[in-house]
Amino acid sequence: MGTWMVKGKAVESDPYVALGLDDYGNLVPGAPRVLSLLSSVLERSIQRNEKLLEGSKSKDVITLFHGSKAPALSIRQYIERIFKYCKCSNSCFVVALVYIDRFLQLMDAYLTSLNVHRLLITSVMVATKFMDGQCYNNGYYAKVGGVSTEEMNGLEMKFLFSLDFRLHVTTEVFKKYCLKIEREGDADCRTDQQIQGYWLGGWPKKDETGRGQRIAAQR
Repeated sequence: MGTWMVKGKAVESDPYVALGLDDYGNLVPGAPRVLSLLSSVLERSIQRNEKLLEGSKSKDVITLFHGSKAPALSIRQYIERIFKYCKCSNSCFVVALVYIDRFLQLMDAYLTSLNVHRLLITSVMVATKFMDGQCYNNGYYAKVGGVSTEEMNGLEMKFLFSLDFRLHVTTEVFKKYCLKIEREGDADCRTDQQIQGYWLGGWPKKDETGRGQRIAAQR
């Protein structure tokens, strides 16, 4: 677990509380800290990945999620827009990150400024449908995400088939991603430190792909 300073003493923090979730991973009103931390994790991962691609002979795998240029909205603004209008539980953003990580591994692709927005709206939509009791239709998510309904449908199908419809996330994996978001998203603690290796020391046994984590890609 992470630590907080209370009266000058370091104490362990509950990862759910730290991210603005309750004990069941649901929304705690007025405390969506997971949004800012997730934004930070994604933004710094993209910076590293694009620097790596630019400084090497590696070429990114172009997928259906790539745009010709990066959208005007920042990742933070885009995530907050999704949260505001989709009204999904905070846990969906954690699960969405698990899905994105799986997708990038399977595609052998990098997270960049050209694909992060479409991956976010698609993964959150899929997570909401799988996790929450209520959700909107694809046309609504398309408007929130700034794409056409036809494109939203295509992105969803590509995402689901790429994951082989493996949408279940165990409690253990969910907790590990919560901890990782809390640690890696805290810019005050890790401003210049590069994230090393896989998420949390390795991909779970049942999800082994042999490629490792692609949010903070390393080759």
